[in-house]
Amino acid sequence: MKARAKANIFLKLIGRDKRSYHLIKSRFILLNEPYDELILQDEKFKEGFELISDFECENNIIKKAYDLLCNQGYENELKEFFKNKSLRLVKNIPVCAGLGGGSSDAACFLMMMNEELNLRISKEKLVQLSMKLGSDIAFFLSGFKSANVGGCGEMIQEFEDEIPKLEWNFPQIACQTSAVYQKFDESVFDFKQNEKNAKLFEKLKTTQLLEYENLQLNDLFTSCVALYPKMQKFLEANFFLSGSGSSVFKVCK
Repeated sequence: MKARAKANIFLKLIGRDKRSYHLIKSRFILLNEPYDELILQDEKFKEGFELISDFECENNIIKKAYDLLCNQGYENELKEFFKNKSLRLVKNIPVCAGLGGGSSDAACFLMMMNEELNLRISKEKLVQLSMKLGSDIAFFLSGFKSANVGGCGEMIQEFEDEIPKLEWNFPQIACQTSAVYQKFDESVFDFKQNEKNAKLFEKLKTTQLLEYENLQLNDLFTSCVALYPKMQKFLEANFFLSGSGSSVFKVCK
């Protein structure tokens, strides 16, 4: 099963909730590539749930998704299912790259288990559960190719979009999301103006959005560059930033 990456065409920070989590308005698009793969296999090396991968799987979000389903009352079904099976993760989406790879893996696992075990969990319930794991998972569960996303990622509205062919660059720079957001908090910003801009951007198709300057679309680009100076060259070359980085893109000429 393919776990596809996403990109943020725009990302505006518009405030904080009662937990002090950042509230966003963003356009998410689903990418055809890169994608991770989750594969069920009969190969087994240890008892219980086993995740096999060349990728470092310790404390992996897929295991957290497994534990979440167990805590929701499906432990017996899961244990029986993985009694003679393991799950292989083929990791192709760069990590710490603003592409939502871990979130996509978790969403893929939740949908896979819902189908394989016939749990009959509604999409709305899965989205609700996914917020316990991470903010981007809800978008991947939606099945939308393009959506306006708000709140902490749980507010998703499908958008009829026009998406041009994009040129991607995946710098070998691990941008830590929490550090980039913290750097943003140290800067001078205007949440009200950000929200005003976001309301305009939500109405525009991706082809129209990419006519704006990169710093206008992503509130985190300046903070990303401040923490990771090697990102400066992409800012100056008019690339757009996805999420908190480091993946960047521009329209193919």
